[in-house]
Amino acid sequence: MTRRFFALVLVASLGAAACGGTDTAVEPRFETVTASAFADIVNSAAAGLVILDVRTPDEFGAGHIAGAVNLDFEAESFRSQLEGLAKDVPYAIYCRSGNRSAQAAAIMQELGFSDVRELGGGIITWLEAGYPIEG
Repeated sequence: MTRRFFALVLVASLGAAACGGTDTAVEPRFETVTASAFADIVNSAAAGLVILDVRTPDEFGAGHIAGAVNLDFEAESFRSQLEGLAKDVPYAIYCRSGNRSAQAAAIMQELGFSDVRELGGGIITWLEAGYPIEG
């Protein structure tokens, strides 16, 4: 009887550990931040930080945040291009007014990107706050 009880407890414990237990998965994060907070992120030199401008190539060419890479939200291949990016590095994402970047950040969260910060109000608020652009 004692052996049977021990075996039942062991099986129940293993089953509970397999079904529940501690979940170590990181919940994808998407956060809209102010121009000041975005500048802090951009200037932090975080390991692997990608500054992602999701405006059109023409908008990007007219001026962008230093170090930004362009990925056109309006391109048919936008989602597939996102899928090809590393999901475990931090992203600072922006557009002109915050509309496209918020949509892009939501897609990134859906795709499992671990750390996405979106510039609320887009490059418009960046410029209004007096931060520089290049290009």
